[in-house]
Amino acid sequence: MADRAAARRVPFPADKVRGRVLLPEDGSYSGECSGFQAGYRHRPDVVVAAADADDVRTAVRHAAEHELPFAVQATGHGLGTALDGGVLVSTRRMAHVQVDAAARTARIGAGARWGDVIEEAARSGLAPLSGSGPGVGAVSYTLNGGVGLLAREFGYAADHVRSLDVVTSDGRLRHVTPDSEPDLFWALRGGGGRGGFGVVTELEIGLLPVERFYGGQLIFDGALAGDVVEAWRAWTATVPEELTSSVTMLVFPDVPALPDRLRGRYAAQVQIAYDGGRAEGERLVEPLRAVGPRLDETLRTMPYTESAGVYNEPGMPHGYQGANVLLGGELPDREVLRSVLELTGPGAPSMTVLSLRHMGGALGREPEVPGAVGHRDAGHLMVLLSVTEDAASPEADAMHERVFGLVEPWTVGTNSNFLYGRASRAVPGVGPAVHGSEQRRRLRGLKALVDPVNLFGGI
Repeated sequence: MADRAAARRVPFPADKVRGRVLLPEDGSYSGECSGFQAGYRHRPDVVVAAADADDVRTAVRHAAEHELPFAVQATGHGLGTALDGGVLVSTRRMAHVQVDAAARTARIGAGARWGDVIEEAARSGLAPLSGSGPGVGAVSYTLNGGVGLLAREFGYAADHVRSLDVVTSDGRLRHVTPDSEPDLFWALRGGGGRGGFGVVTELEIGLLPVERFYGGQLIFDGALAGDVVEAWRAWTATVPEELTSSVTMLVFPDVPALPDRLRGRYAAQVQIAYDGGRAEGERLVEPLRAVGPRLDETLRTMPYTESAGVYNEPGMPHGYQGANVLLGGELPDREVLRSVLELTGPGAPSMTVLSLRHMGGALGREPEVPGAVGHRDAGHLMVLLSVTEDAASPEADAMHERVFGLVEPWTVGTNSNFLYGRASRAVPGVGPAVHGSEQRRRLRGLKALVDPVNLFGGI
């Protein structure tokens, strides 16, 4: 790629875009480069605040022609490598959502957030296979696979993609379907988020006939964390596919927005989403209540528009780093998990969130049209995230490596959705482990055809 000084000597053809073109000296430049990941941000020579796919094509052609570094950002949740120089395409204005109620589909723009899609689909009594946070970009989430609230029943979000519009490094806008470009359709659904095949400007996804579900949290004092994990381990072996759950340990921040019973307290949360009625949901959850008293309990039947209440994730940008491992059918031994809890609890070098997600069910089955999601045989997903002021925290890096080292005998791979910041590159085996060896071979072969200049990085 050309050096940064050379990039600044190449004027961007601003007259060829409908959106805005911003330079470092422009007042809106900093805000356009910012995202949810506040630990660091892109520092491009030019930002193209794209209004449509033609703007993206212009930006891609310019970067390719002049061999400039290139990146694209919608919400910035998954930022792992900040751009230094070159061209950044911001897609946040491409946030259109169009629902076809009869076909149970939605067309969503590159900048749409899950909250946008959820609200629009709900008008027709439908729901997308969205994740835990409504502020996350729907397209990038889906391209990385997408482990949704009801994933065990319906599979990965990528499994429900019907078509994609993608700008490749030659500046072409391709409409990708199983019939028009089967190899690229396979690759983008699970390998498109970090695979570097192009900039997806629009997705068509299938929607679910879900209006309400039973869900929320059981929150226990952290002193019971080990017991909660063991009870949850046994319990997940008995529940139907209609129930998706996780268990999360963290020290709640000491902030006025939280109730006194939670502020500054180490706690174990069980998050539950069950596509069924309240009576059966209550029966299914009862074994977990037997673990002990709860600090709080929010289980109820809720409209899908309130699904953010299952995880209650923070909505304010902050700095963080983290990674994950997919585990085989069984969780690690009790003693290993106790060691993991000790390392990630109140004594951790920075505020740390440890989450175990129950996989299996429909996640373990290939859809009718296969995609590039890796390691469908995993039984559980362990996610580790540390809140840091900036991108550099050697202490957090070291703790993450110790934790993932403890569970290495059970590790079968890594999930592409839960890789955050520097720690996503610090854990041995995280990068190539996203896909199996045969998947990687196929993805790299296609990458060489679609992006021979490696404009988009990735595989």
